[in-house]
Amino acid sequence: MSVDTDRATIDADPRLALGADAQALLFTEARTANSFSSEPVDDATLRSIWELSKWGPTAANTNPLRVLYVRTDEAKQRLVGHMSEGNQAKTASAPAVAVLAADTRFHDLIPTLLPFRPELKDAFEDESAREPMWQFGSALQAGYFILGVRAAGLVAGPMAGFDKAGVDGEFFADSTWRSILVVNIGHPGQDPWFDRLPRPAFGTAVQMA
Repeated sequence: MSVDTDRATIDADPRLALGADAQALLFTEARTANSFSSEPVDDATLRSIWELSKWGPTAANTNPLRVLYVRTDEAKQRLVGHMSEGNQAKTASAPAVAVLAADTRFHDLIPTLLPFRPELKDAFEDESAREPMWQFGSALQAGYFILGVRAAGLVAGPMAGFDKAGVDGEFFADSTWRSILVVNIGHPGQDPWFDRLPRPAFGTAVQMA
């Protein structure tokens, strides 16, 4: 088994349509942040992140992802109490936090989002058919969302270490949303990164048929 080891810089691939700067911004130089500066993130930027990331594909255009932006100190304290111990300080320091959630009744929007097949809504009235769709679709969209944060010139700190039932009770008690991921958003603070870790090499992770 082979891996691609840590390198200070990763050369841009000229065969890709993305230029070198975009490759670095979105992928090769992008890092998960563990600390954040006090520089604020304004609401217009948070909206821009959503407006870009919403265009990624989902099955039957169902788009189950929903986003709660936590911005005020009061709301952040409510959230921090449900984060695992190792994630509390970094969440408290982030100028903005996105709670990514799935709408368990995503199918209610099918007549609008898939107007040529509105009857598909009825197929998802069965919860057992609906759950795999919102689980997979929202996870897929979470990846697009992280790229949207990076595209805004910000760093993201995605975390699954939190009490989902607690967050749902705190913020989504009267809705059909269910939390899946918490993403800290901002500018990097002091010592924001761990050392870059290796990735599986092409020959290990990819086959051709």
